[in-house]
Amino acid sequence: MLRGLGLMAAIGSALVVGSTVAMSQTAKKGGILHYALTTEPPNYDCHGNTNYGVSQGVFPHYSRLLKDAGDWKESKIVGDVAESWEIASDGRTFTFKLRKGVKFHDGSLLTSADVRASYERLIKPPPGVLSARQALYQDISSIDTPDDHTIVFRLSASNAGMLDGFASPWNCIYSAAKLKENPKFPETNILGTGAFTFVSHVKGQSWEGKRFDGYFRPGYPHLDGFKAFFIKGSALATGLAGGQFDIEFRGVTPSERDGMLAQMKENAVVLEGPWVTSLIVTLNNKRKPFDDVRVRQALTHAIDRWGGSASVSRISLMKHVGGFTRPGYELALAPAELEKLPGFWRDIDKARDEARRLLKEAGVGSLRILLLNRDTQQPYTPAGVFVIDQWRRIGVEVEHKQIDPRAYYEALSRGDFDAAIDFVSDFSDDPNLHYIRLLSHGQSPVSYAQHSDKLLDELFEKQKRATSTAERKQLTSRFEQVALTGAYNMPPFWWQRIIVHHKKVRGWKLLPSHNNGMDLTEVWLEQ
Repeated sequence: MLRGLGLMAAIGSALVVGSTVAMSQTAKKGGILHYALTTEPPNYDCHGNTNYGVSQGVFPHYSRLLKDAGDWKESKIVGDVAESWEIASDGRTFTFKLRKGVKFHDGSLLTSADVRASYERLIKPPPGVLSARQALYQDISSIDTPDDHTIVFRLSASNAGMLDGFASPWNCIYSAAKLKENPKFPETNILGTGAFTFVSHVKGQSWEGKRFDGYFRPGYPHLDGFKAFFIKGSALATGLAGGQFDIEFRGVTPSERDGMLAQMKENAVVLEGPWVTSLIVTLNNKRKPFDDVRVRQALTHAIDRWGGSASVSRISLMKHVGGFTRPGYELALAPAELEKLPGFWRDIDKARDEARRLLKEAGVGSLRILLLNRDTQQPYTPAGVFVIDQWRRIGVEVEHKQIDPRAYYEALSRGDFDAAIDFVSDFSDDPNLHYIRLLSHGQSPVSYAQHSDKLLDELFEKQKRATSTAERKQLTSRFEQVALTGAYNMPPFWWQRIIVHHKKVRGWKLLPSHNNGMDLTEVWLEQ
């Protein structure tokens, strides 16, 4: 399945810099992969998190029902613990046959009961348990397990994105027995069926895993293990050049790339391509004056996206101007459509005049905002600085507060903020994934804007039921027009993914999501 990259595909590249000596294409066994991780998991639960510290630390320990084994150009959904599957002609019944002999790391066998318990936790989490993507699975009306290796999902209505949903890398399969003992077991414990068992988590320092000899795929994984080092600031460039790290899986800025190439020379491999990730500025719609659409529109009108893109792309991961769907994707709003909406006018002087007029009309003589942000340098710090500069140009005073991810998400969940730099990111372009942050607060636990918009909720449901791409595009376009005009959340820029790694790292493919490809089963070291 093509990812619908459109013109964006032209900027994707894979470049080996320096050495032209041929290296073996036959995977070699052994070695420890050392990689850098620029954030830390707030807890260990895949179901409740959106933080890449989880996807790049926790994910190698778990399996899923399905997974995307494609590359940045094309999606390829394959079975993980599922050996095969069938979809009914009406699109409302999914039947999966599970592999036999799949073992958890404690030696117990995986059955359909474990898959069922994991999905029931996703669909209807117990009290005190967060399911960050709960809205994606509300069409599942029943789950049956006719035997230990068959599981049947029945939907109340067809859903255009459901197969993608079953391939979510966040849908880690947990032990039903452990969940029965304690529904919050995965928050503080690791017990999966993935290619690597958990060794240690030293807070502020490292995360370590080793090969699971009982892994269900014969001959995998290739690595003896992995060790992730939690780092900040300039440690990435010096660590890669000095051999402390072999790779960093999230992405670097153009200037960081250039610096690494200068230091690593013939040992460097650079991969670049589109990224299914954007930032959003989230306003707390329950706090005055952000409950007034005129104030929200004024704040988005103040941001010069078209003019700012060139400068921010030189110093950060941010680059592309778009709405809530990645530019170039077949369902995205075209630039000509965006330019009609608040925040996307080409004439920034006219837009800022409109922003000042709206603030005056709303009776807001002076406005001071506390902008909450997490303390991850890229691209959150430059994004915060950019937004502050843009808002100050219409007379808004802003205080920038950056805190660690755990405290940041706790504040967002409590609604304890004025405005926040958040993000929209998942493993594919499907709107079912990207729009859940934009729904009414009661419809999604990760809708932090605290707003209510029944039209958005209705359009979200309708686009899921669309039976053709043309019909779905009409509905998603309308959804984005409503969301961007309401300005509950506002997207500054989409990201460009740049990966630099040592040439000895083999078997890893560039993907448009930094959450995919993290089971590390295919990775090996040329040494």
